[in-house]
Amino acid sequence: MDGSSLDIKQLQIERLKEVFPELVSEDKIDWERLRATLGEDITIQNERYVLNWAGKSDAFRTLQTGTTATLAPAKEESINFDTTDNIFIEGENLEVLKVLQKAYFGAIKCIIIDPPYNTGNDSFIYPDRFSESKEEYMKRVGDKDEEGYLMKEGLFRKNSKENGQYHSNWLSMMYPRLFLARNLLKDVGVIFVHIDDNEVHNLRLLMNEIFGEENFVAQFVWKSRQNKDNRNITGASIDHEYLLCYGSKIRGSQRKLEQYTNPDNDPRGAWTSGNMVGILPKHLRPNCHYDLVDPVTGINYGKPKMGWRYDKNTMTRLISEEKILWPSSPEGRPRRKLFLNELKEQYTGYSSLIGENIYTTHGTKEIEKLFGFRVIEFPKPSMLIEEIIIQGLVNNDIILDFFAGSGTTAHALLELNKEDNGNRKFILIQLPEKTDENSEAFKAGYKTIADICKERIRRVIKKIEVERKPKEQQQIIAEEQKELDLGFKVFKLKPSNFKQWRTDIQNVEELEQQLDAFTDPVKPEAEEENMLFELLLKSGYDLNSKIESKQSGNSRYFLINTDELVLQLSGSPKEVITDILSINPKKVIMLDRLFENNDQLKTNTYLQFKDAGVDFRTV
Repeated sequence: MDGSSLDIKQLQIERLKEVFPELVSEDKIDWERLRATLGEDITIQNERYVLNWAGKSDAFRTLQTGTTATLAPAKEESINFDTTDNIFIEGENLEVLKVLQKAYFGAIKCIIIDPPYNTGNDSFIYPDRFSESKEEYMKRVGDKDEEGYLMKEGLFRKNSKENGQYHSNWLSMMYPRLFLARNLLKDVGVIFVHIDDNEVHNLRLLMNEIFGEENFVAQFVWKSRQNKDNRNITGASIDHEYLLCYGSKIRGSQRKLEQYTNPDNDPRGAWTSGNMVGILPKHLRPNCHYDLVDPVTGINYGKPKMGWRYDKNTMTRLISEEKILWPSSPEGRPRRKLFLNELKEQYTGYSSLIGENIYTTHGTKEIEKLFGFRVIEFPKPSMLIEEIIIQGLVNNDIILDFFAGSGTTAHALLELNKEDNGNRKFILIQLPEKTDENSEAFKAGYKTIADICKERIRRVIKKIEVERKPKEQQQIIAEEQKELDLGFKVFKLKPSNFKQWRTDIQNVEELEQQLDAFTDPVKPEAEEENMLFELLLKSGYDLNSKIESKQSGNSRYFLINTDELVLQLSGSPKEVITDILSINPKKVIMLDRLFENNDQLKTNTYLQFKDAGVDFRTV
């Protein structure tokens, strides 16, 4: 089986082939035929509207470079590993996004990220040496100190404004990550990206290119600062940040249904009143400018300066349906009865001004309350993220945050699930970036940002457990109420458990060494559980797939999602083949070394599975 991540270049060719199958031959695009298909006048112009920067083509090559890395479970750092659907992944987010491509392609409903704003003071990762080999890049992103933590030197760069490629570096960092993130989104998914004035103009163009300008939803504005800032040399206090949203559709704000009442016991049910005054002058809507008279009392209410909202025929119909509220005084304005049962949509537009009365200081106070001290600077308030999650996520959906930071997204999602007994799920990705040795966080034992994030999730879970009522009371209140998912699986980005074939062999001696090494492709240090999850991911199954361990004689095998996939990583194929055939799975993968160089046994096993219509592979 293929041990690499999804081939992005091949994916793009397949997409083009779906639309124009005649343009692709032997996986090559016929550009002349493309021009002919679109019309002979179609030419490639040098001058066109496009976002370009120094290093863009190199950034795309970085995107196309696959990875053989995997994710290894860290059960000792998890809570309820075997039952939870929430996931935290520790590792460099570009590599992790590549690892997730096969298993989570088109599976994510909502993405929320808070990337570096490129203020000139922050450090961030970007592949600044595009000419390096894949091995060199993997070595660099895996560069660790003696304690196993990623070192900043060589991995991070302070992208100061004096840098000649200040904006280009940031765009080169963001481009491949957003591109890979797009692959993970559902067709009806949405993505929200926090940003400020430093890069909002570039980000908007970048998002247009990757997600499509037609999928732009809104550029939300959040008033993040409560008090004015007097430090800006321009004299302006920048009190806001942005949240760019792209995708299909957001939910909108829920209408205030409590305003619908029935004080007059109308048999048509609850209602509220609506304004009927128009908004256009007479020369624009002459048919809406007329005197309105109560047919019962004869009171003439005249006509407002801007006329009425409805023309005379519509108004006559509303009067006959007794849907007009008539004031007792001619100075009053008649209003329309709007009935709840006539409401077509319970949601209205979601304002582009978000997070009312929610400020950065709330996020700081929130984390201080959780940890007892300021473990990290300027985290987003969970109340703000809750508001956003409601717009992009419904029950049972997955939210992804690949710039997880201190874990505000997980905090917000867990709180939301507590409030409505929901089952939303999160996937968080965070690099184990070192905390400052002089910081309170480091002194408290949190050596990396990932450590802070994991601990925050644990503390939020504990907080919710304390706040919830005892199970006995829950059952009395609502016996059907299901248990909340108060847990999370921890995985860590690791090199593959399988040896990788070298493509840079220079002589016969090196080739012989390679062949000897591949007598058994499994690395000596590989653990069975780690191999299990690697093969799971690379076969296109997600990290929450149902895994059942089965025993047959002295041999063990794993059932994935009941009968979709069987993995055997130890023992003898002879002992399990009868049991596996009785299950009739779609696919079976076994380690090649289990056959102990017995080609006859391997061939017979292959033929038995083939006769049963089972896809059989070895690794």
